[in-house]
Amino acid sequence: MNIKKIIVGELETNCYLAGSAGELIIIDPGDEAEKIATEIVRFGATPRSIILTHHHFDHIGAAWDIAERLKVPILIHEKEKKYIDFPEVNYLKEGDEIKVGDEVLQVINMPGHTLGGLCLLGEKIIFTGDTLFKDGYGRTDLPEGSSDDMNKSLERLKKLIKPGTIVFPGHGESLKN
Repeated sequence: MNIKKIIVGELETNCYLAGSAGELIIIDPGDEAEKIATEIVRFGATPRSIILTHHHFDHIGAAWDIAERLKVPILIHEKEKKYIDFPEVNYLKEGDEIKVGDEVLQVINMPGHTLGGLCLLGEKIIFTGDTLFKDGYGRTDLPEGSSDDMNKSLERLKKLIKPGTIVFPGHGESLKN
């Protein structure tokens, strides 16, 4: 999978373009729609969907603008439903699969930062949103955050992330397990 990181917004959120076999998904377009749109054109693949790892403003800010421009659906975990007010959204659940060209990403619910936080697990890659960073994990003191849930999610990630997997977090640098 070809992955391009675009840092956007005042909280320096990682937006990812992830593509395979001429198709592409946009993960967490948090801000700066023009900047993201320019990179999508440079990427040179057909956009298929926008996936949001959770509902916080720094991960969703440019989602509707980009969805309308590209005529692609927005996807987010069903447990985030009450926080999303976009006119059209498709909801994901644990175990759903996102197909991008020749690649498949599995949707994994990882509560802790938010109730419906999700990770996208592929072959040797994982997009973790604000569940896991290079040097820590997302805040648990915001509405629907939970330290207990976060600890359970981090334990689960330890089992899911195989050696050699590259972790693409919602903020900061990527890391290799």
